[in-house]
Amino acid sequence: MCGIVGIVAKSAVNQAIYDGLTVLQHRGQDAAGIVTCDESNLYLRKDNGLVRDAIKTRHMLHLKGNMGIGHVRYPTAGCSSSAEAQPFYVNSPYGITLAHNGNLINAESLKQDLMRDDLRHLNTNSDSEVLLNILAHELNKIGKHRSELHPDDIFYAVKHLHQRCKGGYAAVAMITGVGILGFRDPNGIRPIVFGDRKTDDGAEFIIASESVAIDALGFQLIRDIKPGEAVFITVEGKVYTQQCSENINYSPCIFEYVYLARPDSIIDGISVYKARLRMGERLAQKILELYPTHDIDVVIPIPDSSRSAALSLAHDLGIKYREGFVKNRYIPRTFIMPGQNIRKKSVRQKLNAINLEFKDKNVLLVDDSIVRGTTSREIVQMAKEAGAKRVYIASAAPPVRYPNVYGIDMPSVNELIAYNRSADEVAETIGADWLVYQDIEDLIASAQKGNDSVTKFDTSCFTGEYITGDVSEDYLARIESQRNDFAKETENIDEGLTDLTKN
Repeated sequence: MCGIVGIVAKSAVNQAIYDGLTVLQHRGQDAAGIVTCDESNLYLRKDNGLVRDAIKTRHMLHLKGNMGIGHVRYPTAGCSSSAEAQPFYVNSPYGITLAHNGNLINAESLKQDLMRDDLRHLNTNSDSEVLLNILAHELNKIGKHRSELHPDDIFYAVKHLHQRCKGGYAAVAMITGVGILGFRDPNGIRPIVFGDRKTDDGAEFIIASESVAIDALGFQLIRDIKPGEAVFITVEGKVYTQQCSENINYSPCIFEYVYLARPDSIIDGISVYKARLRMGERLAQKILELYPTHDIDVVIPIPDSSRSAALSLAHDLGIKYREGFVKNRYIPRTFIMPGQNIRKKSVRQKLNAINLEFKDKNVLLVDDSIVRGTTSREIVQMAKEAGAKRVYIASAAPPVRYPNVYGIDMPSVNELIAYNRSADEVAETIGADWLVYQDIEDLIASAQKGNDSVTKFDTSCFTGEYITGDVSEDYLARIESQRNDFAKETENIDEGLTDLTKN
């Protein structure tokens, strides 16, 4: 997952894009970048780190123009290198920049095509750069001068991009001096929305990963960009939309509702907050079926994403809900940290137990999901150290047993704690007295109730069934070699050595 923002306004957009990225910081904490356009000039700043670290006041002063795009990065593979910070830029044609959320599963073959047939050079290992060059090549084939470019030409390029690119992707691109383009893969796996606001000088427009960014900046949500659709906003503020794919299979990623998105976002017409409340209700029903005479004294969420589910679960069980952990908000989300050792160490830095809520009690801890099990194991131990008699775990999501290939860093199967393990075996591994997982049917029902028109979700990390239908064993083996912790830690060490030689 990454976060993207694009704005066309009547005044300088640098601060609005910066603020939008901070609202979307939960989607990526590895790198951040902004590029703005002032007539025919582009101004770019990007670097590793949080938004506040990568983009300082001195950089903001140089980000001139009334149009721009921004990105917060979360790496799904490889090292945390500033070379792969976005937005990316390509000179020909017109000068195009792009920020992308997702993953192309045919990126390797596309790279070969771009270099061999399209005669384009790639400078990084990022599939976002591949996506940008595909778009640029298709626009270049049109052969028009920038002043002659029509929205239909842009939609033509997106149509051919969809035909070439496979995977889950949502992107925002800026054509220098022309406008901003937002588009979404034909399956609608990754989220993207757009909105507007009225000013005395006319309408301004925004494209973003989540509606929360639109709300926070004072825009009004228009709607989600549909699967396969493209939205083009000219520098003058005219909006054009067109469906650019004939093969639509509407299947948004269900993990957005479980963990990725902020609870105050609405994705594909579904309130993330209400979906999580329903997850808690369904999970309470399952606990009552499995343990009708349970001895739970208190329900405690593992902050933050599980709070909504834990609240409704406690209500339906008729048990006290308590905040038992205090979170250090200056520690990044452990799910997206590279390396098992870093994640394990950060759990203790991130959370501290309130002993009086645990002492001599049977505690039910509620988590949004259990991926590697690192956090769960440490938290169970913390609860016991705080005096809990028994520690139970409830997961608002089913067991994660398969890699995600559409833009979420769910690693090799051997690093997934539920792979080839039953719930009882996972409970024993993390030290819990028992563990209850959400059923996949209940998870789908919890999300679908918010919008009945969404009849299918991407649930591949739970079921191993990939929406695009073309994920081979060879591909899974390749991403396993790229995503496992050893590969990431090795690449990060190599990157650090390279940096030392430059200084």
